[in-house]
Amino acid sequence: MSFFSFGQSAEIDVVLNDAETRKKAEHKSEDGKKDKYFLFYDGETVSGKVNVTLKNPGKRLEHQGIKIEFVGQIELYYDRGNHHEFVSLVKDLARPGEITQSQTFDFEFTHVEKPYESYTGQNVKLRYFLRATVTRRLNDISKEMDIVVHTLSTYPELNSSIKMEVGIEDCLHIEFEYNKSKYHLKDVIVGKIYFLLVRIKIKHMEIDIIKRETTGTGPSVYHENDTIAKYEIMDGAPVRGESIPIRLFLAGYDLTPTMRDINKKFSVRYYLNLVLIDEEERRYFKQQEITLWRKGDVVRKSMSHQAAIASQRFEGSAASESALEQAAKEESG
Repeated sequence: MSFFSFGQSAEIDVVLNDAETRKKAEHKSEDGKKDKYFLFYDGETVSGKVNVTLKNPGKRLEHQGIKIEFVGQIELYYDRGNHHEFVSLVKDLARPGEITQSQTFDFEFTHVEKPYESYTGQNVKLRYFLRATVTRRLNDISKEMDIVVHTLSTYPELNSSIKMEVGIEDCLHIEFEYNKSKYHLKDVIVGKIYFLLVRIKIKHMEIDIIKRETTGTGPSVYHENDTIAKYEIMDGAPVRGESIPIRLFLAGYDLTPTMRDINKKFSVRYYLNLVLIDEEERRYFKQQEITLWRKGDVVRKSMSHQAAIASQRFEGSAASESALEQAAKEESG
């Protein structure tokens, strides 16, 4: 309890206007636990109420102003305390004065730009939150409420298959093919592996999905590789002329969209890693980058333009520009 303002203090609560109907999404916290948060998309309005409840009714609470902020920030774990804000909006709810009874204040942040997806990684965290503050001379009272943002993309028009060869001269020659290079998060990777020459004794073969998180710039760049999935293709020796099908379902894994150079602070990329192990435990592997993107469950017409904008940020390609033009035609039509 404070000895100032006649021993008065207060509790703050932030409530969204559409809390009963808004969808929630699971998101991982730093300690690895998953919690559910209200889900928003780029361009959506964030509105609600700030409830200031006095702990001692009848006693007044002096303050230097009441405000609410909408913040999007990136925190690098090796640089804790130094938060990089890429969105910072403020609404003043009350001028300096005093409160003599519990009060409720309405707020609205209209069509808020939320350019990046919420992300918690090995070395970096990107989060969005609302922060309500009652400013006081010595000790502010504040309350934060996190939300989750998903970035939607439209279906990529250019999505060529991946064909690669792995060879060790006069010992091994295989070709592998994946049906495409860009996959949505609930997609299926379909492929085939052809053995053209096999003169070493292979005992095991698998495909790994590797997530590579890159943080920092210049001399202080950190890379973290995390094996998200291991898919056993075969156990035993293949023969020349054999082909093995691959079908890997992505829905069961903890994946995010590919993120490239987010606010010049970090990137998250995904790779398919083909691993062969011979009888002498030697490992042969070939790595290929794939692009992951998030497909909306139900993309409403009003969302098509925003999704196209997200796609353009995400890809920066001619394909996404045409998606933007197509969305504009749909909305005008």
